[in-house]
Amino acid sequence: MELLVKVINQINDQVGKTVSLLTILLVVIIIADVFLRYFFSITSPASFELEWHLFAAIFLLSAGWTLQKDRHVRVDLFYQKFSPKGKAIVNTVGSALLLIPFCYVGFVESISFVEASFAVRETSPDPGGLPARFIIKSAIPVGFFLLGLQGVSVFFSNILMLYRGGEKSC
Repeated sequence: MELLVKVINQINDQVGKTVSLLTILLVVIIIADVFLRYFFSITSPASFELEWHLFAAIFLLSAGWTLQKDRHVRVDLFYQKFSPKGKAIVNTVGSALLLIPFCYVGFVESISFVEASFAVRETSPDPGGLPARFIIKSAIPVGFFLLGLQGVSVFFSNILMLYRGGEKSC
């Protein structure tokens, strides 16, 4: 179990760090877009679409990394007051009953959506938009898969923690 947790964490860590570099590209594109729009009145549907494609890729592909680093949004009304053992129980049950099944459904249901997009070589409906919308749509199942993998890692690492009496190992 410990080896599986480490491998999953390494995968999401590497993907997350790589994808985080896209934020630099996104900022540069937004700055260029704003500069061109306000100083030269030049706009492009392709630049707008590229911005949201990059944002979608960042969001989808780094969700597992965010979970690994415990930086996701959580309503901490009760959780923050729990002991490490209580938090491990909540994380184990939440991963098993909510996160992993949700990611499985999201992954399975998005496959046909992406296949249909690839089959017709979907492009932007906007004149001057990006030509390959099917590429960004393929990030949807990949994102669910990576998040689900990290959910498995969270589940097993918390099981290990409970088994060892509250001692965190991974």
